[in-house]
Amino acid sequence: MDRSVLHAFGIVPEYPDIYGTWHHLDDATARHLHRAMDVPEWSSWPPPVDTVIVTRVGRQPEAPHGELELEDGGSRPVDGVLPADLPLGYHTLHRSDDGDPVTVIVSPGRCLPHPGRQWGWAVQAYSLHSADSWGVGDLGDLATFGRWARAAGAGFALINPLDAAIPESPRQTSPYYPSSRRFRDLLYLDVAAVPGIERIADELPALAAAARSTTGRIDRDAVMTAKRRALEFLWWADRARGREPAFEAYRTEQGEALELFATFMAIAEVYGGGWRSWPARFHDPTGAAVADFRALHAKRIRFHAWCQWQLDEQLRAAAAEVPLMRDLPIGVDPDGADAWVWQDVFAKDISVGAPPDDLGPQGQDWKVPAFIPWKLRAAGYRPYIETLRSAFRHAAALRIDHVLGLFRLFWIPPSGAAHGTYVRQHVDDLLDILALESHRAGAYVVGEDLGTVEDGVREELAARDVLRYRVLWFEGDHPRAWGPGALGSVTTHDLPTVAGLWSGEDLQTLRATGLSIGDAVQERMLTTLADRTGLSRDASPEDACVAAAATIGEAGSDLVLVQLEDAIAARHRINVPGTDEERPDNWSIPLPLAVEGLPGDPTAARVVAALRAARD
Repeated sequence: MDRSVLHAFGIVPEYPDIYGTWHHLDDATARHLHRAMDVPEWSSWPPPVDTVIVTRVGRQPEAPHGELELEDGGSRPVDGVLPADLPLGYHTLHRSDDGDPVTVIVSPGRCLPHPGRQWGWAVQAYSLHSADSWGVGDLGDLATFGRWARAAGAGFALINPLDAAIPESPRQTSPYYPSSRRFRDLLYLDVAAVPGIERIADELPALAAAARSTTGRIDRDAVMTAKRRALEFLWWADRARGREPAFEAYRTEQGEALELFATFMAIAEVYGGGWRSWPARFHDPTGAAVADFRALHAKRIRFHAWCQWQLDEQLRAAAAEVPLMRDLPIGVDPDGADAWVWQDVFAKDISVGAPPDDLGPQGQDWKVPAFIPWKLRAAGYRPYIETLRSAFRHAAALRIDHVLGLFRLFWIPPSGAAHGTYVRQHVDDLLDILALESHRAGAYVVGEDLGTVEDGVREELAARDVLRYRVLWFEGDHPRAWGPGALGSVTTHDLPTVAGLWSGEDLQTLRATGLSIGDAVQERMLTTLADRTGLSRDASPEDACVAAAATIGEAGSDLVLVQLEDAIAARHRINVPGTDEERPDNWSIPLPLAVEGLPGDPTAARVVAALRAARD
């Protein structure tokens, strides 16, 4: 196959995996990847994309002649190059030759610097629970946790993605497989905190009881049924619902994006599942059938938009208690709302994943689609910009899952990960836009850079003030030797808790799941933990948690975090990657301690003391 054609579309014909083994793209897969980019003929080249210019302050790239309309309402003439002193932001160049307007994006080039040496928690919000919560951790529980965390000295809390899931049963459990990365999941709404909820006080006890599982596992279907019914009761009990001035302001701010998301939710309620299973007439979000549906179901669509406003207000309140580091998943459910709205920008019959590495020796398929690079650019990067803005909303920081995807993404055809290869992105544009949105949000950025890392990537991220992500299990030296420009942690949500590893329960979990990752990997982790902490193998799991916190607290990285599970010596795995169908416990086990119990828990007190002593 002509390599010049492959390179023109960013398709990498061969690559080495993390073990140094080279993989070569076969002819059939190359043609499939090319077709997925929506260019029908091999002789065709990407259409010229001259509708967007991404630049940095002080630079003067070539540009069509015309008048530049600035974002603040001013204007500047353009005579073939952009002025060097343009303000940051999104501007529109109206061409003298009557061609299509050009979006001009001016970036600072570097993300907002982080605030300095801090420690924080990693929290699975759904796993929190209190006497008042309805079967799952909600934003009220997150606020309660935040007050304790801030009082204990934490500078931030990394929370799992709170993004919306498709309204179907059974509901998706993984927070990294959202229907939309722009709107939130009603699962997390604190019903008791919704203004006016006292109007239906008689209905609440039975609904709350129905939401609470007796199996020891979160029942998302029961929770959603109960919360939706409560909100519907309130909605119909008070005609003022949906007419609040603040809601109208929110609805205006969010614009068509909110209306289309609410429309998706309403259609899904009628026809079930994701958009690809709906009647064909509803596949086009701009089509006549969808317009007719919006007119017929305007009240229900308004209800879903109002629910999003309630979630937004509660997220704002939780963020006021402790600075939140929000988490941006690598992609979206191909049947979900974002894929429905942006279906023309996503590659078809392609999913994103990773080649073989220590986390997945056979490779990983994350089942999410990829943006087609040239189409994303032709769209003026609006899907990317909207996604970032939502992720930064009410956040002090943003963790980008698989930040390596801003450089290149591993595309997987239907034949499987063994036949996949990398596709390069417009990395300078993506990083410049990230820097601009970081400054606008007043939030710094952490890039999760685990896996197969290409030469130069970490250096480029550091030059952009994106902190790297360092995990004790994967580092060959003591945390004290780590450089400052990083977020350091002992473990992650895809790895064992400290107590689970130390007690041996995690190995039992893996054996029960039938995974090939087992004794050797666990022994290596145990040895690393013992060596770094100085613990003897007969120490208790609680002592191991405290020692691990003290060790990560000593890290040279400016930021460190501890999973909340490791503050209370919880032994259960949050998630075993690739086993959602075989292991219903993934993303579904509540913490063994209620959020009200954190201030009095002795292990948590020792972990906090260890962190404060190491960091102060």
